Amino acid sequence: MRLTMLAICWLLFSRGVGQTATLQEKYPVDSGYFVSFDGVKIYYESRGAGMPVLLVHGFIVNSNMWKSSRLYADLPAAGYRVVSLDLRGNGRSDKPHDSTAYDNDAEAKDIMLLMDHLKIKQYAAVGYSRGAIITARLLVLDKRVKAAVLGGMGIDFTNPEWPRRKMFYHALRGDDVPGLKATMDNIDRQGLDRVALTWMQRSQPSTPEKILAKLPQPVLIACGDKDDTASASALTKVFRNSTYKIVPGDHGAASRTPEFSAAVLDFLGKHYR
Repeated sequence: MRLTMLAICWLLFSRGVGQTATLQEKYPVDSGYFVSFDGVKIYYESRGAGMPVLLVHGFIVNSNMWKSSRLYADLPAAGYRVVSLDLRGNGRSDKPHDSTAYDNDAEAKDIMLLMDHLKIKQYAAVGYSRGAIITARLLVLDKRVKAAVLGGMGIDFTNPEWPRRKMFYHALRGDDVPGLKATMDNIDRQGLDRVALTWMQRSQPSTPEKILAKLPQPVLIACGDKDDTASASALTKVFRNSTYKIVPGDHGAASRTPEFSAAVLDFLGKHYR
């Protein structure tokens, strides 16, 4: 029995390695850094060819979150160029401790300058969780965004006084927030930069509903069936040109599913040509 289990584990491991090698061979990664408007260095990667699709990661993760998703392989296979980055304060990008370094849409500005750096004239954006909040800002600020996916996010971020954001801010700066103790412990175990994360939450942007309602771009709202579907459904109703899709999974898992990938590809095929 033990030998059989070892054989199965080896088969699954070999298959995963083979898929990664095949992806790398077919669509090699072009990676590098660029210096943003305030001297902060931002790490990015680009894979594949064709119409650019930007992937924007969530909170307490970095661009590697996409590499465990089906979407990351499906996009280049479908003929898209995939661009991702580590937002400031995360991953391989600089993590400024200046409390003002995340103010005034700094993260969205980084992305817009990355598009300048890569000489990209138009793109679609896929943001998940906190990445969806930043993607909403791109819809407002960058006319090059032709379509967008807001995954794992509901309507609450439109409120500048969103209690959950403020709760995270207080927990990160060291205040006692019992409901977030496990999350803070996880942050410490990973060795993440709590100072950078604190200022990130303090300066997290919000976009009022009345602004979102004026946007002409097509938007897909995608939510896991075990996530906050009521809030996501409410967000869908704000946009002029929106599509709503429920996919399997909770908040952490939904973005990795084949169904999420299929929903994004179907949306892009209809609205980003």
